[in-house]
Amino acid sequence: MSAQRIASRYAKSLIDLSREKGKLERVLEDVESFRQVAKNRDFALLLKSPVVKADTKERIFNQLFGGKYDEITLAFLRILLRKGREALLIEIANEFDLQYKVIKHITTVKLTTAVKLSDEAVKAIHAKLLASNTTDQNVELTTEVDPDIIGGFVIEFGDRLYDASVAHKLEQMKKNFKGNLYISQIMA
Repeated sequence: MSAQRIASRYAKSLIDLSREKGKLERVLEDVESFRQVAKNRDFALLLKSPVVKADTKERIFNQLFGGKYDEITLAFLRILLRKGREALLIEIANEFDLQYKVIKHITTVKLTTAVKLSDEAVKAIHAKLLASNTTDQNVELTTEVDPDIIGGFVIEFGDRLYDASVAHKLEQMKKNFKGNLYISQIMA
């Protein structure tokens, strides 16, 4: 079975249990905190290390997360350590986040522009996305600045990409000119 499928099943189990116990939001906080800790290279290497024994990892987890995480989250981490699945914890946490957003009808949208947008422009784009039929009931909008797109914008969410950047349009024009024999002969 693929790591993605395993991660998806464990994430679903944690979501189902936390919903059943009425602690979905609390467990989400723990998962988000874990994702932040997992950005630390040494911690990520510890998770994947076959040399460090499970009981040592469990002691480290207890020191890092004991008293800070809900008991459901801690029990879940202990189970994964005992089953030798700690190498998948980052993938499980990411999958948990994705499944949570599906449950809560949240679409994550990434907006890339050549320059930083004003707050009013971001709010207007957010409102347009909410009003569209392509996003879910809630939109989580993240912005990024990439001067390489020259102008315009790029919107990404789910498996969709809308590229209205100047760089993209220039690339399309370049391809069109290459395919036009008449223009190619003039330029030669």
